[in-house]
Amino acid sequence: MSLLQYTPTVTKTLVSRSGGERPIVSASCVAVTPECPVEATLYGYYPSIGANGFFAGFFAVCMIIHLIQGIRYKTWTYMIALGLGCLGEAIGYAGRIMLWNNPYDDLGFQIQICCLIISPAFISGGIYLTLKHIVINFGEKWSRLRPAWYTYIFITGDIFSLVLQGAGGGIAATADRGTSMQDVGTNLMIAGVIFQVVILSIFGYFLGEYTLRTYRRRDQLSVQSMTLFNSKKFRCFVGAIITAYSAIQIRCIYRIPELTGGWGNELMRNEPEFIVLEGVMIVIAVLALTVFHPGYCFPALGATFTNDVEMMPRAYDPHPVQ
Repeated sequence: MSLLQYTPTVTKTLVSRSGGERPIVSASCVAVTPECPVEATLYGYYPSIGANGFFAGFFAVCMIIHLIQGIRYKTWTYMIALGLGCLGEAIGYAGRIMLWNNPYDDLGFQIQICCLIISPAFISGGIYLTLKHIVINFGEKWSRLRPAWYTYIFITGDIFSLVLQGAGGGIAATADRGTSMQDVGTNLMIAGVIFQVVILSIFGYFLGEYTLRTYRRRDQLSVQSMTLFNSKKFRCFVGAIITAYSAIQIRCIYRIPELTGGWGNELMRNEPEFIVLEGVMIVIAVLALTVFHPGYCFPALGATFTNDVEMMPRAYDPHPVQ
């Protein structure tokens, strides 16, 4: 029995938390019919072909752009993170297009729930990569941690969040409704999203604090660092990071009550809110990180497999002005 299908018979109704009713259908439903109405599916609607088609196409195009930019500017790790994030988003919205064609399509449901849950974690990973290189270029003297530790800590946390969300999404999408395995999957997804919010918040704190500490010591920066500091392109890149960070944080916060409310809750069945708080938020994040790509806004992020030590002499003036 699929998670998309509600149980006993069409003659009964299910009362939602908001007091509304929707029919309960037979587990044998595989397509919308008079006996198996769309209102009885998990989402209770035909996903918008216009919105989901746009999202699928947008993320597919951005994936190609990131591959081209990554190869051109040698931003390999950034390319991998953003490329995988865009690929997952495109596949996820393709799954929702399958649900538009048939709201009882198990495969479409499984594809979209798994891909759309985990893909923002890859995009977050691309954001996390930036802080190490910002510290390398502006000086680690006033950083709380050594540059490499920012990558170790936040990428490790991101991977852990990704594993929780991916495992939870896979289990929940394939488990029978009302079983303990479905609860396990749901709880894993919730834990993964909450952990992602925590990691994002900690990252925001470190980025904000380092930015403030650097600004207060801007008279101690080297000529190269000051040139970068005053660069309009670099400031646009920082603005893009802040924009993407905020958009992903909003999306994750939205996902928490959506999942904790239970499968088929009113928030989960509200497509306009999903489009704005899930789809549009990730579009904003990816668009910002694509338009203001580090290849031409922050070239230090390029050739990320080279030895970071080579860049350390540029980081700060060894004889700062007192």
